[in-house]
Amino acid sequence: MTWNWAQHGWPEFRYDAKALVALEPRFLLASGEVLGAFRHVGQGDREQLQIEFLSEEALRTSAIEGEVLDRLSVQSSLRRHLGLASDAYPVKPREQGVSAMMVDVYSGFSTQLDHQTLFCWHQMLLANDGSLEVIGGYRTHDEAMQIVSGSVGQPTVHFEAPPSARVPDEMLKFVDWFNQTAPNGPAPMAALTRAGMGHLWFESIHPFEDGNGRLGRALAEKSLAQSIGQPSLIALSYTIERDRKAYYDHLEQHQRTLDITAWLVWFSETVLAAQAVTLERVAFFIAKARFYDLHRSCLNDRQAKAIERMFREGPAGFKGGLSAENYISTTGTSSATATRDLHDLMEKGVLTRTGERRHTRYWLNIDQQHK
Repeated sequence: MTWNWAQHGWPEFRYDAKALVALEPRFLLASGEVLGAFRHVGQGDREQLQIEFLSEEALRTSAIEGEVLDRLSVQSSLRRHLGLASDAYPVKPREQGVSAMMVDVYSGFSTQLDHQTLFCWHQMLLANDGSLEVIGGYRTHDEAMQIVSGSVGQPTVHFEAPPSARVPDEMLKFVDWFNQTAPNGPAPMAALTRAGMGHLWFESIHPFEDGNGRLGRALAEKSLAQSIGQPSLIALSYTIERDRKAYYDHLEQHQRTLDITAWLVWFSETVLAAQAVTLERVAFFIAKARFYDLHRSCLNDRQAKAIERMFREGPAGFKGGLSAENYISTTGTSSATATRDLHDLMEKGVLTRTGERRHTRYWLNIDQQHK
């Protein structure tokens, strides 16, 4: 089967709008719930929540491509780009680049898309990659742009993008479509449909030598934010990364056809799942603030360090619960001191406990403030 861009009618995608009728209003409703949840967070906490969301998305969009970033470096860089109080943690080049792009997407969501914006994002992401021929511009190499896996001798070609010579014209059409279909454009399109179609279209052109996945997800975030008139802070990359095999499978399947109904349904359901994650994390952040209001003054330094480490794991918590061994490793204390500290935290209602003896696990008691 030929690739979508080589088929008659490209880039006129086909889809059954009826399959999305129930999904589009759910997106708008959940967007209102997310915005309402943020209003319950004070300004100082809101800035911290903003940092946590943006850093998580930066980490996850990179992880989808197999790149592991330093969380603290990303957060330090984000603070500087957002003009917030900075810390002394060193900012590394890759972390600096993805943070700059995330802030530009976040703060400039309402602006029209143009080629220079895409070039700037690419430059931010890959300025330090000496292996690329073109950074901050569309690819120009003569060889085929392929997505492959497997060994060098027996590669599996998952997708082959249009030749580089076609990229400028393809991107002219794409950028014009993106702006025409914006909420204030002459041909506005429903939010999920536009974001899903735009992401698949961009990935099918694959206009850059590298970084297309990260840029494509940034465009999806920009598209969704334009649809609700505010930065979305939707945990899209976080949700995609949790099942990136399905993400790649759906992309591969729908880069061979112009009928994208199934892709749009999958993408829309992924966005809705991402919104649910966002609501859960906002609620967790609020619960964390209340938790510290109750308990901060009664924690010794070791306990505070362990509790902070547990909160860093997010709503899902410390995998399998906190064990005494985890506590010792985190705090660098002795077994006897760990036992006393954990018992003290239980007595104060900071932690709850499950299991016995070597199966004992401890959990943050973050529900007590609602009782």
